[in-house]
Amino acid sequence: MSWTHHKKTLIAVLIISCFFLGSLVIVRCSHPGPKSIQTAANTYVGDQACVSCHKTEHDQWLLSDHYKAMQPANDSTVLGDFNNATYTADGVTSKFFKKDGKFFINTEGPDGKNHDYEILYTFGYYPLQQYLVAFDRGRMQATRQSWNSKDKKWFHQYAGQKIAATDWLHWTGNGQNWNTMCAECHSTDLKKNYSTETDTYNTTYSALTVSCEACHGPAKTHIDYINSSDYKNGAHVAGSYLRAPKNSNQLSQIQTCFPCHARKSNISADLKNSNEILDDYIPEIPTTDHFYADGQANDEDYTYTSFLQSKMYNRGVKCTNCHNPHTGKLLIAGNGVCLQCHDKKYDAPTHTFHAVNTEGAQCKNCHMPGKFYMGNDWRNDHTFRVPRPDLSVTYGTPNACNNCHTNRSAQWAAAAVVKWFGPTRKYHFAEDLIPGSRLDAGSQAHLIRLIRDTATPSVIQAATLHYLSSLPGSNNGNELVKAFRDKDALIRYRAVTGLNNFDPSVWGEAIRPLLTDKVRAVRIAAANLVLSTNDGDLMAGLGAAYTNALAELNNNVLYQTDFASGNVMAADYYLKLKNYDKAASFYLKALQKDDQMNYARLNLSTVYNLKGNNQAALQVLQDAIKIDPKNDRIYFNLALLYNELQQPGNVEKSLQKAIALKTVNPRVYYNYGILLQQKQQYQAAAQQYLKALELAPADADINYALCVLFLQQNNPPAARPYAQTLKKYYPGDQRFLQLWQQLGLL
Repeated sequence: MSWTHHKKTLIAVLIISCFFLGSLVIVRCSHPGPKSIQTAANTYVGDQACVSCHKTEHDQWLLSDHYKAMQPANDSTVLGDFNNATYTADGVTSKFFKKDGKFFINTEGPDGKNHDYEILYTFGYYPLQQYLVAFDRGRMQATRQSWNSKDKKWFHQYAGQKIAATDWLHWTGNGQNWNTMCAECHSTDLKKNYSTETDTYNTTYSALTVSCEACHGPAKTHIDYINSSDYKNGAHVAGSYLRAPKNSNQLSQIQTCFPCHARKSNISADLKNSNEILDDYIPEIPTTDHFYADGQANDEDYTYTSFLQSKMYNRGVKCTNCHNPHTGKLLIAGNGVCLQCHDKKYDAPTHTFHAVNTEGAQCKNCHMPGKFYMGNDWRNDHTFRVPRPDLSVTYGTPNACNNCHTNRSAQWAAAAVVKWFGPTRKYHFAEDLIPGSRLDAGSQAHLIRLIRDTATPSVIQAATLHYLSSLPGSNNGNELVKAFRDKDALIRYRAVTGLNNFDPSVWGEAIRPLLTDKVRAVRIAAANLVLSTNDGDLMAGLGAAYTNALAELNNNVLYQTDFASGNVMAADYYLKLKNYDKAASFYLKALQKDDQMNYARLNLSTVYNLKGNNQAALQVLQDAIKIDPKNDRIYFNLALLYNELQQPGNVEKSLQKAIALKTVNPRVYYNYGILLQQKQQYQAAAQQYLKALELAPADADINYALCVLFLQQNNPPAARPYAQTLKKYYPGDQRFLQLWQQLGLL
């Protein structure tokens, strides 16, 4: 079990907080059929009930990693060396031993001291195996110490990091909790059953590991049907009441496999199990938060988002075209699996320019470059793309050639491609996605091109809308609103979430249908967008559509409160509702689970400020500085608070500190410019405004401030370019009419 360390960047937490919804779904088709079968309750019956008819598939499953996903710890399942072995790394010494036939690890506990912990379950099998330990309040935790099944040795997750016993990422902490981080995809019919009030779990499952019914759904109705006289008399039903039956289509297979092969979040414990992925889950999109700028996997992103970018997906390729669903292995080893569809000419040196049977001649090494995750687990990217070292030269993105030829430059690899295949490369969406992701003055044109191009994969268009939402100007907001009509729910969802950055005047008239959208994630996102406006008239005018969607949002928010960031999401939700006591409570719960989560402190300080307790607000920010003294956002928030406390000296010191930390927040420079302007230091103020403008060229406040500053100095020509920017991006904004008239722009 692995997760990106939260302390790497505050932005990661902010992003998580922005779209607290969930991703993916499982198909359970509702077939018309015999009434006697339809009225019976469909329940889970266990894999043994499948053997009599499906012995071959069952035998294959017994050899699979799915079968070994989670097992009781015993001599036949435990692979690690528990013969009084010791392992020391990252400041921790652990001992592995057996006592009375049970397996134990002596290692650092939550108090920073070593204790003996009994291993109850194995977790995973190959290429690594972890171990589960039971704790209080129904929790189980995955050990940091992992067994390398390939090289037969112990190693640490997050190797090289000294993780404090109180850290969220410590093996006894929230980041390595089985119930919320892992269990769903290692057991069958898992119910997390978390209580927000008591912070306890009562997690249950129908089968300990990933069994037949994890993929095919509860089987009682299927078995009753097969044994019924209706079936024997020829009243056959397509799929025989099973999910993902033999020869199922691409959508059915994706919805079956990808809930566990995607980076995603869950919406609710109440699964819809519809034909729409975003009714139950929300998949991650290929933005630079977790992916490379060209869409390649960077973080622990699994395969779903990558596959949706591919030509394979576009052409209808499904999981079982390449993989045996019961063994989990490739249907044919090596390039043979590709040659099922592709011409043999692609398996020759005239195409690969590498000798036959070498690593360089393997299709996957050029078209599915991979990375190690969880220390030693090599996973191939499922975008199936052509290597583009020329993009590496221009933008610094990785390419398959230099994955192997690490001692060579991207320029060398690009030259080789030109030599072999000529100077012209076929267009790829990455040529627009990469510059679009930079969010600079040239980004908009690239993003609009991707939106307009009907060949752009939907998941890339969703990422495009995400980027576009970060660019100012009502025109960009209008593009998001246009996407409300898209048939793809992921695009509609990302359009709605992106509009949080735009004034309700851009989207207020168009949001109503989204509150009753057929897909749950879209409805929840729409409710959150409306809630964020703090506009009582708008909410009241939307009536029951808003009220019902808000109830779904409430359910979604509370479902995730077993996770540290989930408590922050709940706190943000109650902050919008102006329920400051509940907001403070959830921020404090988040900090109990992760005392390094400074985003919670920043917003907790805001809550205390709104409650009129500025001394508590100040103390929280000072605590935040102790955790992360190089976080410019904390100093900016301090400056705002000191301004309310009428301490101008501390305001200036805090802004200067944020600037010294090379902040990229344009509001820091903007606010410092205002302070200097008030002190009649006009030249210095202009310098700060211009620094802010470099970071946000179309920002209305910054451009307006420059206009006012230059007009204050009787210099209309200097003000005119900034007024023209305002007219370009905000042509109907009444705030600027007098300014435009004064400068002769109307």
